[in-house]
Parts: sequence; structure tokens; C-alpha cells
Amino acid sequence: MGTKERRERERMDTREKILAAAREMFATKGYDAVTMRAIADHIEYTPTALYHHFPSKHALLTELCERDFDELGRHFRTTVAPSDPVERLFAVGEAYLRFALEYPSQYRFMFMTVLPPIKVEDTCFAEEHNNPERSAYAFLRQACSEAIEQGRFRPEYNDPDQIAQMCWGAIHGIIALQVAKHEQSFIPWRDLRETVRLMLAALMRGILKGC
Repeated sequence: MGTKERRERERMDTREKILAAAREMFATKGYDAVTMRAIADHIEYTPTALYHHFPSKHALLTELCERDFDELGRHFRTTVAPSDPVERLFAVGEAYLRFALEYPSQYRFMFMTVLPPIKVEDTCFAEEHNNPERSAYAFLRQACSEAIEQGRFRPEYNDPDQIAQMCWGAIHGIIALQVAKHEQSFIPWRDLRETVRLMLAALMRGILKGC
């Protein structure tokens, strides 16, 4: 490896280290409580070194959001295969749970951390938020829309966004509750995978036609 390639590798490694530290600190301490200096201190860098990679905390946050939400969309595309939209909804629920279990820092940062608004013109979301090939929400919404078009749901369930948000909210609620309260031993926690599976089955029975 030449000098130029080695320097580029070192630059990318440093950038990844900054992003990983910021993600974990935002998720555990809250976005507003974390400063660029605190991130620098955590990884034993100078604030100047951080600003060399990210001009502001908002710029750092923007890249984290782009990366992590893109990773969730890729996780859906590569693990959810059923062509039947209702079967796909079950598969999306399972994939969402796997993402939370396999990438806990990303999950806490993305879905359990209060973040400031991110201007869509500053991110890839401006062009891709409705693209199921890139957006996890669009992927979920597409399955709901196809199920509606096929007449699979009861007539009162005719809004794909509403159904998508019902499914997402129900699954996230169960996951987030255990993530936030898992150390409270007085609660007889049941197996998370089984609870999510049963909840999603119950939800689908409530909205599917003929159930």
C-alpha cells in the first residue's frame, strides 16, 4: 500500500471512529447534551481534528442519519423476499427486530433518541424518501399499498401510510420497551422474538379481510 492509500485508509478509519463514538454518545446522553469537544475527548482527539472531518455537530448528525437509515433499507432489501404483500409485512417485522438486535447502537440512535430536524435538502432523503429501493419506510408502505390494491384488508383500512405506521409503531413499542426497561427484573419479560411475532399476527388478524 502506497503512502497516499495509507493516508486515505487512516482518514477513513478516523472518520468511522468519530461516527461510532458520536452515535453511542447521542444515544446514551442525548443529542443536545453532547458537544463536539466531548466527542473529541471520548476518542482522545482534539476538537480541531474533529472539525477537520465534520464542520459541525449537525453535519456529523446528518451523515449518521444517512448512513444508518440507508443501512436499514439495505437490511430490508436483502432479507425480505416474499412476493405476497401480507407475507412481506410479517417478514419486514422480523427484519426490523433482527436489525434492532444486531445493531443496538444504531437502533437506539435512530429510533430512541430525540434529534433535531434535518433539512431534507441536505440529505439523500430529498430524492429517495419515496423509493422502496433506498427507504425502509417506503419499503414497508409499498407492501401495505399492494395489500390494499389486492383487496386483502378490511375496507376501513385503506390508507397505506396509516397501516404502515400502525405496524411500525406496534413493533417498535415492544422493542423499545424492553430496550429501555430490560434491567427492571420485577417485570417478567417474555421472549422478544415470540412477543413480536404474536403481536404482529394479532394485528394482521384485525385488519385482514375474512379473519
